[in-house]
Amino acid sequence: MTNFNTSGEHACFGGTVSFHAHHSSACDAEMRFAVYVPPQAAEGPVPVLYYLAGLTSTEETFIVKGGAQRVAAEYGLMLVAPDTSPRGLGLAGEDEDGDFGSGAGFYLDATVEPWSRHYRMGTYVTRELPAVLAEHFPASDARGIFGHSMGGHGALTLALKNPDLYASVSAFAPVSAPTRAPWGKKAFSGYLGPDERSWREHDASELVRRIPFADRRSILVDQGTADQFLEEQLYPQTLEEACREAEQPLTLRWHDGYDHSYYFISTFMDDHVRHHAEALTDSA
Repeated sequence: MTNFNTSGEHACFGGTVSFHAHHSSACDAEMRFAVYVPPQAAEGPVPVLYYLAGLTSTEETFIVKGGAQRVAAEYGLMLVAPDTSPRGLGLAGEDEDGDFGSGAGFYLDATVEPWSRHYRMGTYVTRELPAVLAEHFPASDARGIFGHSMGGHGALTLALKNPDLYASVSAFAPVSAPTRAPWGKKAFSGYLGPDERSWREHDASELVRRIPFADRRSILVDQGTADQFLEEQLYPQTLEEACREAEQPLTLRWHDGYDHSYYFISTFMDDHVRHHAEALTDSA
């Protein structure tokens, strides 16, 4: 692999946190990601847990704020956090809004110009990034995926569409029905065009009705009651209803007084890492 660069490496809970950049063929742009390698990797390949961050976040956000490294070290999981979009491409409107363009890739492959050339985050996360990890890190084939907000949307949709790629999935305050939410409507119309039928392929509540997990694996979702985006953007009840109709196991946990921030996420991070560790240890 050419153009693979490491910008920093730090000891952490017996393992290492490191930051990397490389040329992505999927996005035809430089992409960045962060990795936590646990101490168990010294003995051989370890399972990988991918984290997809929310709007305006970078590859550093989760690694710095999430508080997942300690429990990942306990269970021997590698953590991988990609940036939330390509950046610095000079596209018109790229940096105008926090909910579209830079920092807002929505983990899909855009089909509308000029975004379709570079904004291919679905392919990047599910295909290219695992290949990069396999080349440069002691990563096994056991994978889980989770995320927050826009990243929760990405984790749910990518897991539902790639059940053989990910053994486990969870989300913090996900955008559960983006075809109904202002964030989703703006992103989907810009990246996918006006045909709302194509949007449904990127809506977890729509997908779970059609393609629930055949092995009945459980989805874990945590949601704060004081989340400032709860009523307008997130729609957890829609996901809950869809899972009930599809007989898809879902654990939706409500937390009084918690908002949309990493204070919320870090509070319940251990539960999520353990949720994935159970599945990934079984599949490793």
